[in-house]
Amino acid sequence: MTIDPREADRAKEAREALERVKRDDESFLGSSMARAADHFSGRDAPEGDKIELWGRRIGRFLSLLAFIGLSWWLGHQLKVW
Repeated sequence: MTIDPREADRAKEAREALERVKRDDESFLGSSMARAADHFSGRDAPEGDKIELWGRRIGRFLSLLAFIGLSWWLGHQLKVW
């Protein structure tokens, strides 16, 4: 039995496409959550600077609370009864 070269190329392309889909699907949600966790934990603060680290953590937490509060307030204001 001989394998048609065009068929082998198509099979290779299909395998590569499936691998890309699998990789992209896993990385989209995982990388987004990892970036959010890194952001809120203050991993971008300089090494060894505890005050900068905690300042970033507190500031980002307060900004998240402010965003949630303002979103609620806007939703409450736009509610039509």
